[in-house]
This record gives sequence, structure tokens and C-alpha cells, in this order.
Amino acid sequence: LFDGIYPFYPQQRKAFVFDVSTIIVIVVFLTFACSFLLIIPGIRGRARLYWTLRVLLSLLVGVVIVAVQFTGDWETGWVKANTSYKSFSSALVNADVGLHVGLAGVNVTLMGNPVNQVNETINYNEHFAWSFGADYDQSYGEGLEKGLPSPILYVAEKFTTQSPCSMHRQYRISGHYASATLWVAFCTWLISNMLFSMPVLVYGGYMLMVTGAFMIFSLLSFSTVRSSLICPIQFGTAILHTGYGGSFWLTLAIGLFCLVAGITVVALHFFNLDLLKTFFDLREDKAEEYQMTEVHVNPHFVNEEL
Repeated sequence: LFDGIYPFYPQQRKAFVFDVSTIIVIVVFLTFACSFLLIIPGIRGRARLYWTLRVLLSLLVGVVIVAVQFTGDWETGWVKANTSYKSFSSALVNADVGLHVGLAGVNVTLMGNPVNQVNETINYNEHFAWSFGADYDQSYGEGLEKGLPSPILYVAEKFTTQSPCSMHRQYRISGHYASATLWVAFCTWLISNMLFSMPVLVYGGYMLMVTGAFMIFSLLSFSTVRSSLICPIQFGTAILHTGYGGSFWLTLAIGLFCLVAGITVVALHFFNLDLLKTFFDLREDKAEEYQMTEVHVNPHFVNEEL
């Protein structure tokens, strides 16, 4: 360290799962949830439980749709290998090499076993972005200038535009389409909440189904890259295999939940409307409306008029 700063890393490294954008999204939705929990004691009776369940589940869907845009574990893979550490050096190190693919770029992780080898601390996590406004080849060139370890550069090179593997084009296009589809799902989620609050329950259920459908479409878009031929990432006899990560499965779970919830709302609208109104606290509102419209006549004034 030089005055508390890594000399070769003027910018702070990016975590492979969570970054600042993800944390900001989570904090914003937690603020909404805490604000609602502060007013929940003012809701009477059994409706308090229904309101809590509806609001928390809706916020969960919203935070997942936005947060997975910035996570880096849509596709992950690890391999343990004996590999060269630096160029023009015959020294070998035993390390775990990790690849984490997100919608906006890739993270390459290098963790030594043990961490201290060849008189150095082997613990790297480098991010290479391909989102709009980011140049992947430039990020790779900066990595070359900084003198990153050979395993990181080897994995990152597979995703450059000049690589014959064409992995950059495949992952970048599929990631952009998946991201755009998720933003559409976020818009339909907002519309479904508006329809539920109006209340137009059956149309809110339809929009919730559309939200789940667009989330599934984003997964299908990202999965298209798996059907194409992928260049092997090999360290000696060890091959780095990747599989779907936590963000992929979380998006799938929330998408299926939106589909099931939307179908349930639509089915209850046609087969058991009273139960649906009870869950959305509409029967009590109707009763209060009748009570407010009840008229009491003072017989004293009636007698005077007569």
C-alpha cells in the first residue's frame, strides 16, 4: 500500500456479486418496506395481515427485478488449477479461477491456495464491462497495462471482440435483451400495483401475469447463449465449466411466482369474487360506504314543516 492506496489500482475493485448499485436498490426498497411497517398498526383487524402480505410480496418482486440488473452471478464457474502466475515466468501457482457473468459484464476471480505464494498475495477480482457506454476491449487493455496475472488475462481475452470465440457478441447481445426485458417487467409491475390500488383487481392480475411472462422472456434471452458453441477455458487438464448462478434462479422463482399469483387473482375474480375482495380489503370499505350514506331525520324539524 502507498498511503492506503494500491499503486496499481487507482479505482476501487468491483465485487463479483454485489456492487454499489445493487446496495442502493436494496436500501431504497428496504426504506419503502420500513415506512409501511410504521403505518401498519393503523390498519384495523384482519386487514392488517392482508395489507402486510400484499405490500411485502410486491416490494420483493420489485427489488428482485431491479437488483438482478446489476448483479454479476447470472452464470458462474470455478476451476482449481496449477497455472503460471505471470508472463515470461516459469513459476506455477495453485489457485482457484472463477468466472462470473452478469448482464453488464464479467468478473474474473483468482484466489491462491494458499493466498500467499511466490512472495505475493494472490487474491484478485477484476471486472470487465460491456454495457452501453463501456468499452470491453479498453478495459482489457487497461488490464494488460496494469500487469494483471496471466490466468485473469487468459479468461478475459476469451470475451474480447477480436477473439475468434465470438463470446463477447453472444453474451453482450443476450445480456442487453435480457436487461431490456426486465425493465419492461418493472414497468408492468408498477402498472399492476396501480391497478390493484384503483382497485381493478382482474386487470391487476393480468398485468401481474405479464410481469412474470417478461421475466421468463429475459431468462430465455440470456439462455440463448448456452445453445451456441462456447470456447473451452482450459488450464492444463482442468476445464472451467459454467452454470446458471443465483440471479438466474432467483429471477426464475420470482417470475413463476408472478405468473401463479396473477392466475390466482384472475381465477378468484371469476369463481370466488367475495374471497378476492376480502383479501384486498374491499368488503369492509363497501360496508363503510353504506354506513356513511345512511340518513337520520330529526322528527322535530319534520313536524315544523308539516
